[in-house]
Amino acid sequence: MRALVISGGGNKGAFAGGIAEYLIEHKKRDYDLFLGTSTGGLLLPLLSVGKVQEIKKVFSEVSQKSIFKTCPFIVSRDKYGMTKTYMNHLGIVKMFMKGKKTLGDSHNLLHLIRNSFSPEDFQTLLNSNKKVITTVANLNSNQVEYKVSNDFGYDDFCEWVWISANLAPYMSLVKKNGCEYADGGFGNYIPLKKAIEMGATDIDAIILKTNRNLTNNVPGTNVLDIFLRLFGYMINQIAVNDIEIAKMLCEQEKVRINYYYIPYALTDNPLVFNPDQMKKWWLDGYEYGKISKPIIQDARNKFFAIFR
Repeated sequence: MRALVISGGGNKGAFAGGIAEYLIEHKKRDYDLFLGTSTGGLLLPLLSVGKVQEIKKVFSEVSQKSIFKTCPFIVSRDKYGMTKTYMNHLGIVKMFMKGKKTLGDSHNLLHLIRNSFSPEDFQTLLNSNKKVITTVANLNSNQVEYKVSNDFGYDDFCEWVWISANLAPYMSLVKKNGCEYADGGFGNYIPLKKAIEMGATDIDAIILKTNRNLTNNVPGTNVLDIFLRLFGYMINQIAVNDIEIAKMLCEQEKVRINYYYIPYALTDNPLVFNPDQMKKWWLDGYEYGKISKPIIQDARNKFFAIFR
């Protein structure tokens, strides 16, 4: 059984989309399972029904307004063309005045998901033998939950995909079935273990981080910057743990994992959605898919090796 796994990573999902386009349309990879967290989960519904160009269009046109009803920061460019973010004090105050628990509101993203992935697309997915699995963090039980497309109707499935990508407190905290949920990356950034548990034996894993430390962040300018740095540090450690667990499972099971890491650090703010930048990242991801050789791990090798 073959699976495509895409990690979280916010706007960096555009790069993952380019790699996925190469694997699906050029390499003709036919996947049975599609597993993703956060931005990975956003890519997978349309990828699973073969609508690669449709999701490419979405990721190439997305903007802050596409995601946020209320954005907790303001994005601008300095005279050198560098992106700067500033706290949206007025927006944050309005959120608190409304009694909201988060700094931003991401309901526009839910509308984008429903407008992009139609009920007909969902029915096509259900009629196939394929499954889409997205991860969410249950903040009441402190557990990661995995939501499988076959287990829900259209509206519920779209909500779970949306919830998986809600990086609280920047984005909405969602109450559903009596529990509060947030971004699945808080507990499982790369759902490799779940893919293996569901029977996958050949996995293409797109990891939206480098496989070596290339990050040297400058000091944050405001509290939102500091929060992002803390989240980035935490999620990086979770990603390392996810990969270590997968390594151990590969030694026990007859599983092959092809890891596709991004070759360079794309951004230090995954919540800035610039259409021109994301369009370029998608094209870069496709070209990188052409020339890159994945880091391969299987039960026979029991170690990582780069095959060139």
